[in-house]
Amino acid sequence: MEDIFFTVAGCNHYFGTEAFKPRMKVTLYKEPDNKYKYDKEAIRVEARALGKIGYVANSPYTVLGESRSAGRLYDSIDDGATGRVLYVLPQGLVCELEETGFEKVKKIYKKHRHY
Repeated sequence: MEDIFFTVAGCNHYFGTEAFKPRMKVTLYKEPDNKYKYDKEAIRVEARALGKIGYVANSPYTVLGESRSAGRLYDSIDDGATGRVLYVLPQGLVCELEETGFEKVKKIYKKHRHY
């Protein structure tokens, strides 16, 4: 698989970026019925033991560097995916996509679910 990068934006609405370190795992979930009806291509990002930590950035103002926006990533990830943090920045997290199959995501989620 080619290297695919994405930005997690909105972290300051949840736990901020201080709680994260490079190599930490994150899980992505599509939200086609985003409850605010703001973004039909919304992709929620969660971290183990924390829950929701933000969303994949989908605006030219929030996408960092060569990251893909949620709109560009949306059709590549089935219903979910996993990734890992590469860079922790005040504006958000730059991550790399790892697994794109939701079956793998469900297995990982069940294995690590302690809460």
